[in-house]
Amino acid sequence: MRYLTAGETHGPQLTAIIEGFPSNVNLNFEDLNHQLHRRQKGYGRGRRMQIEKDTATIAGGVRHGKTTGAPIALVVVNNDWKHWTSVMGIEPVEEDNEGKRRVNRPRPGHADLNGGLKYNQKDLRNILERSSARETTMRVATGAVARQLLAEFGIKVAGQVIRIGDVEVERQELPVDELIRITEESPVRVVDKEAEAKMIAAIDAAKEDGDTLGGIVEVIIEGVPVGLGSHVQWDRKLDGKIAQAVLSIQAFKGVEFGIGFEAAERRGSNVHDEILYTEETGFRRRTNRAGGFEGGMTTGEQIIVRGVMKPISTLYKPLQSVDIDTKEVFTAQVERSDTCAVPAAGVIMENVIAWEVANAFLDKFGGDSIEEIRANLANFLKQVENY
Repeated sequence: MRYLTAGETHGPQLTAIIEGFPSNVNLNFEDLNHQLHRRQKGYGRGRRMQIEKDTATIAGGVRHGKTTGAPIALVVVNNDWKHWTSVMGIEPVEEDNEGKRRVNRPRPGHADLNGGLKYNQKDLRNILERSSARETTMRVATGAVARQLLAEFGIKVAGQVIRIGDVEVERQELPVDELIRITEESPVRVVDKEAEAKMIAAIDAAKEDGDTLGGIVEVIIEGVPVGLGSHVQWDRKLDGKIAQAVLSIQAFKGVEFGIGFEAAERRGSNVHDEILYTEETGFRRRTNRAGGFEGGMTTGEQIIVRGVMKPISTLYKPLQSVDIDTKEVFTAQVERSDTCAVPAAGVIMENVIAWEVANAFLDKFGGDSIEEIRANLANFLKQVENY
């Protein structure tokens, strides 16, 4: 299973094509668009969220509510396109046309300069339009499709914010359904109300200063069977694929599983998870410090992943930059942006991880239809039970 996305932040639309998705999966359009709505929420978002009301339409691969096995085409229209038709149109224009809104001052922390150098673009808008986090709209949409496949097999996805700026909340080990319910009601996606108030205050203070905040988000996947991924080649390890997916999200700079970097501070006896066995549960781990992985494969415990998001690069008190034409020092140009997008980034992280887990699920139990997948899974679970 794979997907490709296309489109620019101020272009007419964003597009994704999913290939290899099995047939006969019930696709709930409301659940799909619910994920896109969640991505646009969160305290600290900018004015763009008031302009765009992201709704995906399906242009192929689904008939009468079920997937057909053909490629699934998803489209999200950009409502703001009407204000950018002359700037982002495909028709040729004169080089000195002022309507192009040419960008010649690269912004620190963005892809502007290195992208311009790589692709030999003297208008850095050709870089920033695609490198923008607006692209994650379609990664959430594809993840939302993958989540519906996982849900067919009782696999649930949840997330929570662990830190915003210097405000950190203790990790909450709640039942997944309860965690989802509580965090959906929080503007910063935390369970702790005291921490919520402190995070909101920190975001307000940063906005007043023209600054931005980053943070840490955690994703939990429950109900994953043992054995997804593989130890036999480096690029088949599922935790490695998840790490790559998380770090591909704009502004993410770190990822860890289970106790993560804390493992460096502990002795081995307080890091590894003891193995238990009972007739009722089969093989289990006493703890889950490994975050659901050993040897690049799932253990059957919860997958627990945390990602670190840096503060958004666009500041309303811009940092120093250099004009690519004159080489003179200027303050960087400002594009519309957020003060803090950590809660929204957690939604993106949920969905890119859901995609990787669903892909590994199909690698293990693959078939062209959901009925074939169910039979393959049942046969494997019987094998595990009789081990």
